[in-house]
Amino acid sequence: MSIKLSLDRIRLLASHLPPYSRPTVHVAGTNGKGSVTCMLSSIFAASGLTVGRFNSPHLVSVEDSILINEQSVSLDEYSLSRAAVESADQAHGTDVSNFEMLTLVALQVFEKLKVDVVVIEVGMGGRLDATNYIPDESILLSALTTVDLDHQAFLGNTVELIAKEKASIARKNKPFVLGIQKYAAVENVVRSVVEQTGAHFIATHSAQRRAWDDAIDGPLPPTFSLDAESFRPPLAQPITFTSPAFPSSLAALLYLNGSHQVENLSLVLTIISTLMMHPLCASKMPSGFSERVSENIKIGIRKATWRGRLSFHRLMISSPNPRAITVLVDGAHNRASSKTLASYVSNLVTILDGNPQVRILRLTYILALSHSPPKTPKDTLSPLFASQSRTHLSIQTKVAAVRFTSPDGMPWVKSVPPSEIAATVRESVSGVGLWVASDEGKIQGQLESALEWTTAEGTEGEDGVRELVIVAGSLYLVADFYRLLARQEANSS
Repeated sequence: MSIKLSLDRIRLLASHLPPYSRPTVHVAGTNGKGSVTCMLSSIFAASGLTVGRFNSPHLVSVEDSILINEQSVSLDEYSLSRAAVESADQAHGTDVSNFEMLTLVALQVFEKLKVDVVVIEVGMGGRLDATNYIPDESILLSALTTVDLDHQAFLGNTVELIAKEKASIARKNKPFVLGIQKYAAVENVVRSVVEQTGAHFIATHSAQRRAWDDAIDGPLPPTFSLDAESFRPPLAQPITFTSPAFPSSLAALLYLNGSHQVENLSLVLTIISTLMMHPLCASKMPSGFSERVSENIKIGIRKATWRGRLSFHRLMISSPNPRAITVLVDGAHNRASSKTLASYVSNLVTILDGNPQVRILRLTYILALSHSPPKTPKDTLSPLFASQSRTHLSIQTKVAAVRFTSPDGMPWVKSVPPSEIAATVRESVSGVGLWVASDEGKIQGQLESALEWTTAEGTEGEDGVRELVIVAGSLYLVADFYRLLARQEANSS
């Protein structure tokens, strides 16, 4: 394993680069930190701020991890900053890791462009993550999303140990906002770490679901449809949020899919409220920040998008039965995120179950997993195949097991052999059709072959039949899907 957690190398190299000074929101967590950073960034951008955002891992290309006003940094801008950081690394023999290099490149881009505010997602853990080298004076506040078991080999085998590592991004005299948690023990640990650090602990205020209101939200959109030729997404989630930062309750529409996103939005809105009201934060924000946010926050919430997280797409399959399919793409890669995906699919089934015109739902999962002991394929996959509540629908499930393309610069990231995934599926659920890619040899084409297999049976538009393909298990497989989608869109334009 080529991961050596330490801040020594990055601090040394950073000392030979232009200092970083941008006002920064720093977000750690097991699940949800990407969604939180994207919503924050969207709200800042809608409010007229120039925003830098750093997420990892990237989806399609490395530039995707560095965004300016919701757009990937240009290749020229990325290359210039990369060359400067690499030159300093070579000159001083610091030998930083790939992620440390990327972190410094991102911060150099943000510093060069003098963005108004930066939103940073922690890579892994917190205390020793490369992003935690950022100077105290640049941190506006720190935040922690849901904590669960993942990366135990590096962070510890209990949620308490993991929470301690992640909460250690707290900074003295700065606010620390804790998101809604699944485990009660997490809050106790985090409060202790924050208190010892001398940071200011703030608990998240919950946003609430509400009924659709035509006067606030506009006319109710058409009913959800999985048909690839006339796809209609599930309804946006109407929410309300109360905070002293806003003169009246905030009523908005959240278009990110999944009930868990309401919890993520709760953290986002608590962070925004803190930036508006906490003296140390408000003094570092641009002039008129609170007024601009109050006027534009609903737009920012509505515009927030996060590719690869419960994202629907239309894809053309050329053979054996040429037609379009609807694909749900999600980067679920641990037990907690798989539970979230399973819950969302269950909700879709409930919606379709209420449609008398739908008799059969064909669900096909295309799965790849990263080899990440002690996490096992069963840990990640078992929630997907837990028994569902009874419906009048006939649900026909198939599973394709594949490998993903190895991400650039991360040679230690390996796919779980598809045969192991298939064995786990057979153990977890019976009567499921299986397609298993090879464990060895060429990876290219495995995803495409699996997608073609999904359409081998049946034809588009069968009476009472709906189909959904779900690509999940790893963000690296999700990246392969987006590369395929981009090629298809380029060829059709």
